[in-house]
Formats: sequence, C-alpha cells, structure tokens
Amino acid sequence: MKYLSVKEISEKWNINERRVRALLQDKRIEGAIYENHRYLIPINASKPLDRRVKGQRLFEDSPLKGMDFDFKNYRKKYPTEDGYFGRYGGCYLPKNLQKAMDEIYEGYLTIAKSAKFINELREIRKNYQGRPTPIYHCQNLSNYLGKVQIYLKREDLNHGGAHKLNNAMGQALLAKYLGKTKLIAETGAGSHGSAVAMAAAYFGLKCDIYMGEVDIEKQAPNVARIKVLGGNVIPVKEGTKTLKEAVDAAFNAYAKEYKNAFYVIGSAVGPHPYPLMVRDFQDIIGVEAKRQFIEMTGELPDIVTACVGGGSNAIGMFEAFLEEPVNIVGVEALGSGKEIGKNAATMTFGKENILHGFNSLVITKDNGEIGDAYSIASGLDYPGVGPEHAFLKEIGRVNYVGVTDDEAAEAFFLLSRLEGIIPAIESAHALAYAIKCARSMKSGSILVCLSGRGDKDMDYMLKRYPHMFLK
Repeated sequence: MKYLSVKEISEKWNINERRVRALLQDKRIEGAIYENHRYLIPINASKPLDRRVKGQRLFEDSPLKGMDFDFKNYRKKYPTEDGYFGRYGGCYLPKNLQKAMDEIYEGYLTIAKSAKFINELREIRKNYQGRPTPIYHCQNLSNYLGKVQIYLKREDLNHGGAHKLNNAMGQALLAKYLGKTKLIAETGAGSHGSAVAMAAAYFGLKCDIYMGEVDIEKQAPNVARIKVLGGNVIPVKEGTKTLKEAVDAAFNAYAKEYKNAFYVIGSAVGPHPYPLMVRDFQDIIGVEAKRQFIEMTGELPDIVTACVGGGSNAIGMFEAFLEEPVNIVGVEALGSGKEIGKNAATMTFGKENILHGFNSLVITKDNGEIGDAYSIASGLDYPGVGPEHAFLKEIGRVNYVGVTDDEAAEAFFLLSRLEGIIPAIESAHALAYAIKCARSMKSGSILVCLSGRGDKDMDYMLKRYPHMFLK
C-alpha cells in the first residue's frame, strides 16, 4: 500500500492541511496511520464528506433545528411591500416625505433592478472599490488563543477602508438616475460620511454630511478626509452631539431639500425602503464570504459574526448564511454598564418603539422617551437597530450578544500586534466575541466581518488605553 503525507493529500483533495489534520484527529480518514510523529494516509483513501456544507450535514446540532421557517424564500417575503419584517419596519413620516420615499422605492424597484444599473454597479465594485475583498486566516491569533481558527472578511480593504462604500455607491447611483444633484448623509464614525463624499465626487454631486461635535473630535482623520473629498461637514450641537442627533439633523435638512437631494442612509435603519436597499447593496459581503470560505477550507464556518449598531455590515454578512446550518451572532456595544446612557446594547435592553421613521427595538426610558446611547465606537453609538435584526432575533435565527469597551479595546490591540491588522473599534467588538469563543471552544472556525480599518481610531485609542499600548 502506498501512503501520502498530509501535504500531499491536501494537494490531492484541494483542501488546506489544517483541515486534513482535523479530519485525522476526528478519525474520519479510513486506513490512516500515525508513526514516527507523522500521519500517513492511503493513496486510495476517500475524501470524507464535509459535514458543514449544505446538503451533507444532518441538522441535529444545527441552529435551524426545529425552526418552522422557509429561509430559502426569505428574501422574497421580507420585507413586505409596505416595508415590514414581521411587526418591525414600516414608514412613519410626514406626507411630504412619504412622497419622497415612494419616489425612491419606485425608482429602486425599476431602475436598480435593471440590467444597465446592475452592470454599472458591478463595474464600480470591481474597478473602483476593488472588490472582491479577501478572506484572511488569522493564524497567529488563532494559535495564540488555542485550536479555534479565526478568519476575517476583509472589508477594511474595500476602497475607503470600510464596508460603507458598498451601499453609498449603490444609493448614489440611484440618486444620479433619479436626477438628484445633492447627497445628504449623517455619520458617526465618519466612515459612512467618507463613503458618501467619495460617491459624490465620483458622480459629480454636491454633498452635505451631518456629524455630532463629539464624533467630529473623536474621528478627526475621517472628518479631514470628507473635507478633502469635497464634502461639507456640518457640526451638530444638540443633545449628546453624536449619531442620533446627526440623523435628526440630516432628516430635517432632507425634508427641506428632498426635491433635488437624496438622503443616503448608511445603516440598515430608517423608513422603508432604506432597510431593504441597504441590505441588498451590502449583501455582496456575505455572498463573497460564503463562496470564499468554502473555497479556502472546504466547509462552512461554525460561527459567523459581525458588529451591530444600526446593522448594515452585519445584515450584509448574515444574509447569505441564513439558510445554512451555522450559528450567526450579532455583537453590540455593552459599553461601560447596563444603565441607559452607558451602552448601545439595543437588542439586549431595547423596547419596541418608533425612531427616525421606522418601528424597531430602541433604547427607551420608562416614560417612553428615546434614551441616550453610548459606545467607545462612534459607529455603534445609536439607540436603535435595523428592523430586520429585530425580526431575526424574534424568530430566533440570529443570536445577539454584548461586548464591553474594554473587551473591544483588547481585541483592537491584540489583532494589531499579532496580525499587523489595525481594526476599526466597531469591528473590534465582533472580534472580541470571536476571541471569547476561541478561549472557551475546543475546536472550530469563526468567520468575522472586519467591517473597517482602524486608522480613524488610533489616536483616540492610544489616549484612552495607554496601558494596553505600552504592553
């Protein structure tokens, strides 16, 4: 009998060596032997069926077990024509803005679904944005933590350094087709503002970006970038001077200029049809990630995770995996405590309420007023969450957990030092959850959406966590 090494069988079966060793440890390769500190595999050994690829794995241990829900036709049913995911979503706006939403929705259903629009957007994604973004195996981090393998979907390598451009270019292209001359947007971390400013420059449109004064100070690099790109940064001085107030200000401006302007909402929130549009423009993340992960490892990941503020990168990542037997986890900002004003953990502590024209889970005071949100990550500092996330939590398909400021900071510095990748502090929340899992699980794989890079956060993090920097 002729035997092959792990490397040789890896090349023969077109899977990586780590996967071959995992199959050997699980005793799933018939006839394999171990001698002289190495594995030998019969040349005629059959490649085991992959238990995590759809159609080959029984669902006994799957998060889909017992769920009476048709995820194969999910996108056809949700949202409904009036914009609802279950009881979440809808459009709660004055009549004049309702007309604007109707124009956008009609344009989206016709223009954005045309072959001309789709081909133009594909060209933009390939030659302007630089897509597809790769998947990266964090070998150093994985070895440091144990046997669980952590992978990153590198949205930080998308042009502009974040996932936000996927949606901004789609909405700006639609605005151009609708004959609009100006883009209006809000931003917290500045990544969406930068993306909209890039889109405005690309399409030759004017651009107003509303941003809270607190976030302007925290995210100075992105503010400078918006200005260099030709965007007009308008400081918001009301309330907590963060993302919620920036959204308020942007809506007020749009109400006055909707005939000539297009409001580019950056997250999976807002009145219908925005949650639908954002999901569809961002689902390229999950579509690419699923195909790439299977090509790289021969299987699906055990866990797919992403940070959740409003929820755009997460909904883009999750959508492709909803019908697959994998655990999906959204990670929100637990901040510095459970009290209102100390976190942005809407899925954990929120109540059903109406915010910025849609019905969802919202941080709400006992008297029914909208509560303040807080996170070290400006992009997660929002008191509401996208209606589709609220729905996915309600039906039990996606689990939502919280990560504290300090846990996210540890992940921020750990990835930077072990892999040479500086994550956005928003993305570090999802990475922190993956690190927690890796420390407690015996084996498995976790795919994290690295939604953005951390250039914008470096100065702030070094000042806030000098003890971690000096380690």
